[in-house]
Amino acid sequence: MFKGCFVTGTDTGIGKTLGSCVLLTALARHHAKVVGMKPIASGLIPHEGGWASEDALALRAASTLKVPPELDNPISLPDPLSPHLAAARAGRRIELPFLVERYQTLAAQADVVVVEGAGGWYVPLNEQHMMSDLAAALGLPVVLVVGLRLGCLNHAALSAEAIQARGLTLAGWVANRVDPDMACQEENLAWLKTHMTGRGVPLLADIPWQAQPDPARADVTLPTDWT
Repeated sequence: MFKGCFVTGTDTGIGKTLGSCVLLTALARHHAKVVGMKPIASGLIPHEGGWASEDALALRAASTLKVPPELDNPISLPDPLSPHLAAARAGRRIELPFLVERYQTLAAQADVVVVEGAGGWYVPLNEQHMMSDLAAALGLPVVLVVGLRLGCLNHAALSAEAIQARGLTLAGWVANRVDPDMACQEENLAWLKTHMTGRGVPLLADIPWQAQPDPARADVTLPTDWT
């Protein structure tokens, strides 16, 4: 039974959070209790007299289930750096069992959990582990967000190959039009559709460029077993 997905991206800053919110918004039409999770956030903003992850706040806004921050964003690190560096600066160490336990507690309360990673697939978490190890530990199907900009074909192909080589299910991908001035955008998108379809990976959502991102403004096609 579908319980959620793990969202990764071709790079940092390509719209994983927006892609995750698009999925949450679409899934909420079919499931009563959907919730986003940002296991690790590095880089915080002022919020209600304290500090919070902008990504986690966006995921909460798109969720129908409200939970304590220690469940939907168990690790918040002040500095906008790679997680292992941000954790070191904060005097912490990211441990996979802790994150898995928090996910399991959250999943027990929800119908569906959309877990958003940080950075790309091989971002380091500590001396031994990368973001790919967290995805594997959670055992969720993976969704790859591709930011449509120069270089995305290589990044998307490498990421898709790495995810599937790990033995994980790459359940779909999301096209996010982050660069409105990208040359040959439709031709690049056509190549990606052909390449991903050849790997058995469907396009789940096409997100138009937006000055003010709105998760409802996307063409979404969810797999039948997700609804």
